[in-house]
Amino acid sequence: MEEPKPHQAARVALEQWRVFRAVVDAGGYAQAAEALHKSQSAVTYAVQKLERLLDVKAFELQGRKAVLTTAGRVLYRRAGNLLEEAAALERAAAQLAHGWEAEIRLAVDIVFPTWLLLDCLAHFATEQPAIRIELFETVLGGTEQALLERNADLVISALVPQGFLGDPLMQLRFVAVAAPSHPLHALGRPLTNQDLHRHRQLVIRDSSAGRKRDAGWLAAEQRWTVSSKATSIRAACMGLGFAWYPESMVRDELASGALKPLPLREGGERLVTLYLIYSDRDYAGPGVQKMVALIREASARLSSMGGSSASEPRKPDENMK
Repeated sequence: MEEPKPHQAARVALEQWRVFRAVVDAGGYAQAAEALHKSQSAVTYAVQKLERLLDVKAFELQGRKAVLTTAGRVLYRRAGNLLEEAAALERAAAQLAHGWEAEIRLAVDIVFPTWLLLDCLAHFATEQPAIRIELFETVLGGTEQALLERNADLVISALVPQGFLGDPLMQLRFVAVAAPSHPLHALGRPLTNQDLHRHRQLVIRDSSAGRKRDAGWLAAEQRWTVSSKATSIRAACMGLGFAWYPESMVRDELASGALKPLPLREGGERLVTLYLIYSDRDYAGPGVQKMVALIREASARLSSMGGSSASEPRKPDENMK
């Protein structure tokens, strides 16, 4: 295959790369044509032209199915990078044309203190009220998915996906808790893994499309998986199960006695670091940069007050009544 000369014009258009990727992602020419709203002949022609221009076979027949060749797998991977970079460049151009961004998209793991995030958003709104904010409250793999699919400009997560860099933002202390009336508290001794096995654990569902990511201790024979932290905390207060929560998330419930730490022999507490991650640092506009500064400053103030377990200035959650 002939190597392109420096600054030589690309022979393959971005649209052809997009069609090629769609054929692989959709699982065939017909499916790609439907997804792209093109005729199947147009999709087939685009891929054949790509192969002809590059003098390489991207697909080979195995039985009745077309599969990627070794070269095709390389092209598929590199084409994804190319299309993502082109999309990022267009977004950056749009931001430069309008000055500040029209919208900022945040994906924030639900364990980050909600009141602190809302304080940052309120401060930002006083300076830039016209900028729309789209907030995704995510769990586990949902935060990673928002990054990989470029659905967020800025992410707060305990997981830094491969290919991204994150700065430590704060450390959360998770505690194992249950209602005072829960049978585990009635045992009156340090609890073991076997004790936990016999009782129901409350878990918040991974918000990613595949919902395949798990974290923490998940060995209970009984388990309830819910979608929101409010539902999980309410169930715990009703004595329906035990769970691990960030201490700041259940500080009011601990103070009122609605929840009580479990006296585990080991593992009753664990520390989790949250990271601040740009979707693309090079193309972050002034709005994203301002948001980053506010979140970092607020997190630093919280840490100086005694860490993420510092008391939250919030009213009782209406969902908890």
